[in-house]
Amino acid sequence: MEIRCHRISGGRATGPALVTKEPISFLGTVDPETGVVVDPGHQLYGRSLGAKVLIFPGGKGSTVGSYVIYQLKKRGAAPLAMINIKSEPIVAVGAIISAIPLVDGVAASLLDLEDGTMVTVDADGEMVRVEGAD
Repeated sequence: MEIRCHRISGGRATGPALVTKEPISFLGTVDPETGVVVDPGHQLYGRSLGAKVLIFPGGKGSTVGSYVIYQLKKRGAAPLAMINIKSEPIVAVGAIISAIPLVDGVAASLLDLEDGTMVTVDADGEMVRVEGAD
């Protein structure tokens, strides 16, 4: 299945989906050294964001979250790509300075995707491809 989207940060990446219906505040929710979600109240608690296509509604919280995304990238613990329903400046800036492909403008039904489904984000082509879906 191919889904049209809106480019926020360019690039292309393919990997297994990691999906949450909850917004993410990277500051305080994600360990910047390991990429593991450390907030016990978050749906992804204990899961690593690294080497995944992270699909979530959007970001929230402090502007320092942009720098946390950058730290994740520098430590090799960042998502391969990110997909938002509606991106906001914190996640957008973090993705841009970290050269992580980020798109938004997709239907909220993408949040129902099963973890591990292979997803390709082609931000430059403004397309998301979901493997095995019609």
